[in-house]
Amino acid sequence: MATENAPTNLADVTALLQDATKVKVAGLDVDGVFRGKYMSKDKFLSAVKGGGFGFCSVVFGWDIHDTVYPKELLISNRGNGYRDLLAMIDLSTYRRIPWEDNVPLFLVTFLDPDTKEPICVCPRGTLKKTVGKLAEHGWEAMAGVEYEYFQFKGAFRPLPEVHGYSLLRTTLNKDYFNDLFDECLKFGVNIEGHHTETGPGVFETALAYTSAVRMADNASLFKLAAKSIGMKYDIIPSFMAKPYANLPGTSGHIHVSLRNKDGKNIFGLSDAEVEAGGRKDAQYEETKFITQEAEWFLAGLLDGLPDVVPTLVPTINGYKRLSFWAPNAVTYGYDSRAASIRIISPPSVSPSATRFEVRVPGADVQAHLALSSIFRLGLRGIEKKLSLPLPPLSKINTPEEKKQVRKLATSLEGATIQMMREGSVAREVLGDDFVEHYGGTRQHEVDLWNAAVTNWEVERYLELI
Repeated sequence: MATENAPTNLADVTALLQDATKVKVAGLDVDGVFRGKYMSKDKFLSAVKGGGFGFCSVVFGWDIHDTVYPKELLISNRGNGYRDLLAMIDLSTYRRIPWEDNVPLFLVTFLDPDTKEPICVCPRGTLKKTVGKLAEHGWEAMAGVEYEYFQFKGAFRPLPEVHGYSLLRTTLNKDYFNDLFDECLKFGVNIEGHHTETGPGVFETALAYTSAVRMADNASLFKLAAKSIGMKYDIIPSFMAKPYANLPGTSGHIHVSLRNKDGKNIFGLSDAEVEAGGRKDAQYEETKFITQEAEWFLAGLLDGLPDVVPTLVPTINGYKRLSFWAPNAVTYGYDSRAASIRIISPPSVSPSATRFEVRVPGADVQAHLALSSIFRLGLRGIEKKLSLPLPPLSKINTPEEKKQVRKLATSLEGATIQMMREGSVAREVLGDDFVEHYGGTRQHEVDLWNAAVTNWEVERYLELI
């Protein structure tokens, strides 16, 4: 879905930029960090006319702190001289940055300069390919993302303690709190809900449901907006999944559904089916108010979930968040916040709002890669007509039943090994090139963590051992 007033051709964009002298362009690396620059208006328009511009591939050859990967990975390495990629400007992403004097911003997708196809680990390119696969079936991927995140003042001091859904506590930093909502609206990142959560300086922001690529763009842009707006108030919003050992972590829950060319939700029953008590051939009572396609999609998610965890929980720290409120097992249930996959369907919502909430990701999630995995797994479930591998969580009660539940990896190292193993579902749905390159970047994170000497180790062993 294009942004408001987005141009569709060179003439449109030329007219749109009549008052501009420069344009900001940006793409995403595998960690979800925007990498970009200013371009003169003339240079930008030349790139639009010429089919893109060169952008150094090193953004896929180094980590979040610009340390070059010691292991040579596929996209950018010494062997290819860290050559340029082709940055393809996406005109549909046009917006102005309100806190930067309304400078125009366009997002780019990174292409292989030889094949002109998206490189295997470009987050936007990966999701666009996934959306294209769904379009072959006549379906549009729809999604929503909601973030919880801590706010720190100055030298990482947390803002005062708040409590969930408070109308009182938002007055403590009301200008910042309101600017997050209002400036994002001007920025083309629409927000559905914005409130306090339990914990010191914790907010939760739900982004407006929309098409999957636009949603993922908005999710990444929201993080950029929050950090930029925070600078004005000497506040640092953190999307680290688990900043405190003794407090709950912060989530990045993802909602998904499919709709057809007529705009009908593929997961939702008709009103008549709902009134008749639901689908008679549902595998379980808790899936009777979702369609057969939705049940297959859910089965695909559950079947492949353990193999794609690094795309949902991409950091070392993220695995310390997984607990009761952040499920760490292959589970599902109707309106269950204790399950990894929450079914949201009638009778709690209308059929048109039927969807799944994937509750595994934390606030550190890279939305494009996570959505790619989720929709690829769901599509695989539909194509293979997979059956649900276990009952809903509410029906798993005895010790023997609980033993049958598959656990998710408890560390990035374990999750990456699971993803990269021969024959993994991740290789089937995301491709070997993606798994090898992205898995290599996660192995790099693990290696750095294993080599680190932490404060905990020093405090525990320095004196007494």
